[in-house]
Amino acid sequence: MKLVYVVIAAICLLSGCDTLRFAPSEKEKQNAWLHNRTAEFAADAAQGENTSEKLKGLTNLSAMQSRAITSYYGMPQEFPKADTADEVLSQSNIQLAQEAATDATQRPDIWQIADNGLELGIGIAALFGGVLGTRAVQFLRDAKTKSTALKEIIEGNELFKRQNRAIADDFKEAQKNQSPETRQLVAQMK
Repeated sequence: MKLVYVVIAAICLLSGCDTLRFAPSEKEKQNAWLHNRTAEFAADAAQGENTSEKLKGLTNLSAMQSRAITSYYGMPQEFPKADTADEVLSQSNIQLAQEAATDATQRPDIWQIADNGLELGIGIAALFGGVLGTRAVQFLRDAKTKSTALKEIIEGNELFKRQNRAIADDFKEAQKNQSPETRQLVAQMK
């Protein structure tokens, strides 16, 4: 049982909410690759036109930095059209950049993280088997069920308060006797 607590604590400590991000989406990978093509065209244009050495240096550095970003994100499965500067500047590529920016701001749902952590714990406990493993699996399944119930209650309460603004203050007043721990847990879950 101690192992289960250690695993859950490690997951929570190692996955601080501010640092969690989804893996790059296909759109984000396409946008990173497109950014690299854009930076390369800009560097080529700066070299070919009568521009300052500073602008040439900046565009060359930008193209080099963009290669590192593309490598970090990974190559897309499907490449956007970007054989010419005009293709890079197409409306579809501008829209892709906007969608990728939206994708990049997404964070994982805290409920999904908790579910995944509990599933991981169940898997690890099942690996160890035996009486201890069986008890740990049952404990984690119960925790997952309770987590789902808590999520549904909180979402229902928030919906109720939005739909019944006139009595929202009364609703909050009715919950004032909750323990500080409960109030803190609910606030974190919101």
